[in-house]
Formats: sequence, C-alpha cells, structure tokens
Amino acid sequence: MALVLPPLDYTLSPYTGLAREHWCAYADYLLRSAHRFGTEDHANIHLPGANSRYGPRSDSLEAFARTFLLASFRIAGDPSATGWIAEWYADGLDAGTNPANPDRWPTPGELGQAKVEAASLAVGLALTRDVLWEKLPGRVQEQLIAWFETVIGEEYPPINWVWFQIVVETFLASVGGRSSGEDIDAGLAVHDALYRGGGWFADGPERAYDHYVGWAFQVYPQLWALMAPNDPRVAARKKLDGDRLAEYLDDASHLVGANGAPLIQGRSLIYRFAAAAPFWVGELSGHSPLSPGLSRRAASGMLGYFARHGSITDDGLLSIGWHGEFAGMKQAYSGAGSPYWAAKGMLGLALPADHPAWTAVEAPLPVEVADTQRLIAAPGWQIDGTVADGVVRIRNHATDHAVVGALVADSPLYARIGYSTHTFPDLSPESRDNAVVFVDPSGRLTHRTGFEYLGSFSEDGVQVGASRFTAHWIEPDPDAGPDHGSGVSGTATPGPSVTVVSITRGAIELRLVRVRSEGPAAPLRIGGWPVDASSSVVSSVRAVPGFGRPLDTSGTFVRSGAHPVGSELTIPWVGTSGTAHDGDYAAVVVLAGDGGASTDAGVTYADDHFEFPDGTSISLEQLARFHG
Repeated sequence: MALVLPPLDYTLSPYTGLAREHWCAYADYLLRSAHRFGTEDHANIHLPGANSRYGPRSDSLEAFARTFLLASFRIAGDPSATGWIAEWYADGLDAGTNPANPDRWPTPGELGQAKVEAASLAVGLALTRDVLWEKLPGRVQEQLIAWFETVIGEEYPPINWVWFQIVVETFLASVGGRSSGEDIDAGLAVHDALYRGGGWFADGPERAYDHYVGWAFQVYPQLWALMAPNDPRVAARKKLDGDRLAEYLDDASHLVGANGAPLIQGRSLIYRFAAAAPFWVGELSGHSPLSPGLSRRAASGMLGYFARHGSITDDGLLSIGWHGEFAGMKQAYSGAGSPYWAAKGMLGLALPADHPAWTAVEAPLPVEVADTQRLIAAPGWQIDGTVADGVVRIRNHATDHAVVGALVADSPLYARIGYSTHTFPDLSPESRDNAVVFVDPSGRLTHRTGFEYLGSFSEDGVQVGASRFTAHWIEPDPDAGPDHGSGVSGTATPGPSVTVVSITRGAIELRLVRVRSEGPAAPLRIGGWPVDASSSVVSSVRAVPGFGRPLDTSGTFVRSGAHPVGSELTIPWVGTSGTAHDGDYAAVVVLAGDGGASTDAGVTYADDHFEFPDGTSISLEQLARFHG
C-alpha cells in the first residue's frame, strides 16, 4: 500500500498546503494499513510491536476502538463515500461483543483498560448513529448494549477517566440501555473539582498539567453535549463548558510552533497530533474564539509536522515515539494500538466539506504574527514565542506531576524549568536539561519536584516566574510501580534550599538562583536547553558578569545514542568549580532557531538593574517579591 496525496493547496492553505482531501487521504491510509493486521472477523487488530502491561487482548481491543474512532469521524463527515469503512467495523462490532466468540473483547467490567476503549466505541457509534448503529441487526445492538452496561456502577479513577463512564452511559441512555444518573453526576462532579481556572484542568490531585487538558477535559464535554442535546445536564452546562473551552483555546493557540509542533511536554506524547483535537472541537461545538482558518492552521500544522518527521511507518502504522519509533517513550499503559489516540486529532473530519473550518483560508498562528508573551496561571507557565524563528518556549514554575513538598525524582516531561516546540526533553530523570542541580561526589544530580510556586508577573516587557525547593538526591525504589507520569519515588537525601527566578524576554531567559545550604553542600550546575547535535536550533548558557557569586566553570553534556528527535543530545551548562556557597548566581539561558536571537546574546548588570540586549531592563527592586 502507498499513501497517495493530492497536490498541496497553498491557495487555501498558505502555511501547510493541507486541505480536507489531504486529511481524508491520511485517514484512509491509516485505516487500510491497520486493517491488514485485523483478525478475519475484524474484532481485533493485532498490530506489531510490544504489548502493554495489560496484555494482547487489551491491546488488540485498543487498536480496534481507537481506529474505529477515526473511522467514525470519517463516516460522519462523508457518509456516502465511506461505506467500506462502516462495513469493516460493523463486522468487528458484532464479533467483538458476541459472547459465543472465544476471541471476544474483555468487557469494561472485566478489564480496566476496556473502560477507556468503550468510550471511543460509544462516541463513534453516536456520531454515526444513522449510518452504522441503526443498520446493525438487533442482535448486535443488544450485544453492544450488554457489553457497555458493564460500566454501570464501576469505579473509575478521579482523573480524566470519569469521562469514559459519562459518555458510555449517555450513549446507553440514548439507545434504550440501562444507565445510572448517579454515575454521570458523580463524574461531572469530579470533572469540576479538577478545574483550576482559565480553561485549565489538573489531571488528578497532583500538579499534572499537560495535553490531557485539551484532548480529554475539553473535548469530551463537547462530544457529550452532541450525544445528548436534550439532557438537562447538557443544557445547564452549555455556557460553562463552552466558556472554559474558549479560554483554553486562546492559550493553546500560543503553544503551537511555526514548525507545526505542539508543545513537547507531558505524558502520552505518543498520541502526537491528538493535540489538534481541541481546535477541531471548538469548531464542531461553535465555542472557539479562534477564526476557522486559525483552527485549521493549528491542526494541519500538527498533522504535517508528524507526517514530515516519520511518525507513520513504511507499513502505514503509527509507531510508539515522537518522530519515528522510539521505545523509550513507551509507558506502562502503552501498547502497539495506543498511538491511535492520535485519531482524536482528526476530529475535524466529522465536519462536512462545506464547513468554514475547511473552506476558510488558513490564518497564521500567534507566533507567526509577532513575538508573543503570555502567563498561564494554573500550570505556572510563561510563554515566549519568537516570530523570527517560530519557536515557542515555556518556563515552568508550577507543574511537576506531584504535590508541594513531595521528595521524588523529577519527571522529565513535567518538572523541567523549560519546554518548547522545537526541543525534546532529556528522558533521564537526573539531568542538566533546563535545570538547577547539585552534583554529589558520585556524580548524582539533585531533583526539584515538590517545589513551591512563588508566582509570576509581567512588567515593562519582561515576564517573571519563580519557585522555591529543597534540592534532593533520590535513590530510586526498585518497586516504585508503573510509569504513569509521576517522578519515581525512593529514598531522598535533602540538599540546599534553592529559589529560582526566570526573567524572560523572547529567546532569552535570565535565570537567577539563590542558594541556602540546609543540607550537604555540593557544586552547582545551571543547565540549558537540550538540542540534537544536528538540529537547526541552538542552545547556550552564559554567566552574568558582575552579579552575585561566580559561575567559573562550564561545559556541554552529551548523551550519545538515539532519542525521540535525533541521535545525540547536547545540553550546555555553567556552574561552580567547587562547592556552591550561600548566595546569588545568575546565568543567561538562550534557545534560538534559524533567524532568531544570537546565542551570544547576553544580559548585563549594573546599578541594581539587569538589561537585555534590546535595552529592556528590570531592577532588583522589581524582583524583591521573590528575592527579598
């Protein structure tokens, strides 16, 4: 099989060239390629690759359900041309829920992961009700209802999973099955309890902010509303959920780079262009504050980015990885079918061809219009996008997938000081990657997780954010459990108390560090951005002359071997040649792409003021709230 695309359309889509026909071609190619690994009865898709911790029965259901979600979008938006898709999945829906089939699916009552996949099946059936559900034989409808009904009364973890129960039971109610209003109300209560303001949700009690805010907490409420437009709950929540989505999308549009990549941060990154889902659901629901051309620009940028960088294998499959295959990104719940939650990012295919999201001319992303600055309160992120190189960066002072005071290892995808659209984090928990760390005699580095967020503000053209933590070494617990995003637990040895302040303007961060030795003293390292040795983006770290204690040594850490976006990771750093003494330290940390800031860009200090290369300055008095 080969992917055949129509010519790129730079009249309609001046930034990506991608129109609806290209999206359809990618979707059909992904579906046909996955079907080659389906069983004869189509109930299970056994994709090549490693199994998740839940085993092959779970993984083959996952592959069916997630590709079915993609299929449902395709059918809903173009029912007359997708009969072949509907027929293929109709057979599998029958075989998968037939109790007499020895290869039937495990029910949600039997397997936790089936609770997740049931939601994709329910949403897909609701979107294709006229085309698929209503044409299924009564026997098959009854089988599906019985299979779905095993979710009733089941326990769901109080995270984004509550939506899986809500949408399944809502679908059951719409087709005459049993359902529990108490389950739905309890799930909605959990959802609201996780709201942190400004359109942002935490995925649980920890400071877990990531793409689940968009592809789960914002997408499911809108799909649920489409599934049950006459439900009084939907009517009561319509404005609330719509306003939350609008606020989130306004932020999310600032987190896409001109290269098309979403912010590279958080767990489940193997879902790749699922990050496009909230942009499409904004158009589908009518709650987007963005122009239709901007929504499609963001979504098409993501699809184009991953297509260019090898996310689709030669077999037409989505691999576990970011660009291409990278086994190191596999988490405990990742099977070969897991990456197909990228299907959420193709939600726009449910919109008809004449919808403005498809007919409007692409509009530029915020970072393609001008330099951007934005503070997002809930996750403690300060965004700096630069139009010259299209890079979007965040500095992070309130997200670590933990709670304040936790002494665990840093999660590489949550706890770094910086993330961007052009760099992939070093996946080792101990790292100089965007770090302020101390080195013990054996070479072990400290962690910052459990830090206290001190706040942020914007003033006179610069953004400032700060956090305080007890640097600690971790001896990992060999029985720490599966990786679901949090840092590894273990035995902690406290080190110095550290306050870090990030003062940013565009590509340049002035990183101030105050050290108070409350534990073992050790040399200090201030690390810059991780870049591949062959990358066009460049990273540098330099000391600020004349301020505080000296940073009198420097170097570049090199991690040889494949990583998600290349083959050799490099991280520049500055530090102390001996023990770091109590006091203040300052470094300039730069990440710049082609045409962007010079890595030689410095920040000068004189008369109690720091001055950026363009003359913008900030005084110590303005920073006193953090460094006082």
